[in-house]
Amino acid sequence: MRVKDPNPCHIVGVLDDGMASLSATAGALIRSADVVIGGSRTLELFGTWFKPGAVRHDLTGALSHVPEWVRSAREQLLRCVVLATGDPLCHGIAPYLAQHLCIDALEIHPNLSTLQLACARIGLAWQDARIVSAHGKDAGEWHRGNGPSHGLYPLAQALRQHDRLLVLTSPCNSPDRIARLLKAEGLADDFHMAVAERLLQAEERVLPQLSPAEAAEMTFAELNVVLLWRHVPAPRPVRFGLPDAAYHQRQPEKGLITKQEVRAVSLARMQLRADSVVWDIGAGSGSVGLEAARLCPQGHVHAIEKNEADVAIARRNHEAFGVSNYSLHWGKAPEGLDTWPAPDAVFIGGSGGELATLIGGILERLRPQGRLVMNFVTLENLATATAALQSLVDQGVMWDVLQIQASRSKPILHMHRMVAENPVWIVCAWRGQATEGVQGGQDE
Repeated sequence: MRVKDPNPCHIVGVLDDGMASLSATAGALIRSADVVIGGSRTLELFGTWFKPGAVRHDLTGALSHVPEWVRSAREQLLRCVVLATGDPLCHGIAPYLAQHLCIDALEIHPNLSTLQLACARIGLAWQDARIVSAHGKDAGEWHRGNGPSHGLYPLAQALRQHDRLLVLTSPCNSPDRIARLLKAEGLADDFHMAVAERLLQAEERVLPQLSPAEAAEMTFAELNVVLLWRHVPAPRPVRFGLPDAAYHQRQPEKGLITKQEVRAVSLARMQLRADSVVWDIGAGSGSVGLEAARLCPQGHVHAIEKNEADVAIARRNHEAFGVSNYSLHWGKAPEGLDTWPAPDAVFIGGSGGELATLIGGILERLRPQGRLVMNFVTLENLATATAALQSLVDQGVMWDVLQIQASRSKPILHMHRMVAENPVWIVCAWRGQATEGVQGGQDE
């Protein structure tokens, strides 16, 4: 049972029509506050309602100071109010303050969210919509293959997983930039778009049905929200075990791809989770990394390939695959890997002659319970890998080898015969407890 604080900090949700949309209780709290905290625009909007002598704190660019301002006011037994936009619990300041102050020190007075108002303006049901904030830092225009550090990455991911989205924008991540994201991801023809500007102000404007192509060329007022909804059904792609023919491959040397059967076993050995961070080294056509991206919708795949022609092929496959959590780099590992986030799973399909170095470096970076999976078709590379792994056994590294050889049926006259594929060795390594007498090749 929550104990009511005798002098809580009141977080009051406000809108751009000032006192008009506030309850009598919320209005009284603002009028009687000794300390008022809010953004510069909000403080100006409500400034005439503050009592004489009320202390004002502008939180614009100073969010980290707000907990201390609240704490100081309460210690002095002053009545403190934080002005938040709309619903303070919907991508607002309330969760941040609850994290930095005792929850019992806060009392929250929500208002309508601007997203609710926008939905009401165009009659869009929002109970099954996904709310996404694009308030992240300005990382520039979105390009296919951008990673999680980009401010629009959560939106790019959500577009693949939800049919309705309500987007809180920012001056840099504006509706026109969001529309260009849809174009870059090949989704511009799949979604309708609405933009609500300056809600509850005299200059309010609602554009109820835009195409992303139109919106990409427009300019919008700084204060706005964006609504997106599908009018083309979302695809239901196969996530795992696609046939080799589903991928673009190098011509005329068709076949430079991790084959379906080997790919399936390799992905199984990687022990992927929905949020896994995956490295694909020697990506080739991209088949393993792209299937991993579909299997890890909340994770991200970082792929690298040294051959320029294969990079172009992998990019074509990425474009056709419909994933936003895949970044392809042109380069030779291990160069650049030190800038990648620590992986949960790593696949090596090609090493460019740096195999032993790669194995040691990857096992140092691998997260707990992570897996390194490697494919080899030559005895020499297999020997190099197993020797490198065996040298790390006393450091708690464990490993095993699986040989797989599939045969596929081929027609011969009116009958069929079996044609063998080349054998492939799948080597898997992980960190376990270093134990006296433990050798490579043991079961997990």
